[in-house]
Amino acid sequence: MKKSLLSLSLLLAGPALAASPSVTVYKSPTCGCCESWVEHMRESGFEVNSIDTELMGALKQKAGVEPRLASCHTAHVDGYVIEGHVPAADVKRLLQQQPEVRGLSIPGMPQSAPGMDIPGTPYEVLGFDEQGNTAVFSRYPG
Repeated sequence: MKKSLLSLSLLLAGPALAASPSVTVYKSPTCGCCESWVEHMRESGFEVNSIDTELMGALKQKAGVEPRLASCHTAHVDGYVIEGHVPAADVKRLLQQQPEVRGLSIPGMPQSAPGMDIPGTPYEVLGFDEQGNTAVFSRYPG
């Protein structure tokens, strides 16, 4: 059974999944950092289907990603939306714990997130639900 968004912020570390489902990521054909995130996911054991598109705005809207949560690429995995440079470990934890959220997001493009890889910028991974409510899923010091 899925957990509520309110309990999401209470969930900390959890065991990794034995096998990860495939991820479909939509990205601009010219975005190098998106390609680096795809590689990060593959190196972490995910099978990734990468689709280049110029229709990112429409894809984000259809996925329920509000502009305040948006980043450069949008992925789908096992019924969840992954927006931006979310670490593979958080995606694995999301899939293992199955909280009642629409997905995870790192709004914007923090320089130290996977695929950006420039240390020094702290960031948060947010869980978001169908109504646009958010809760911190994890924090990174940068």
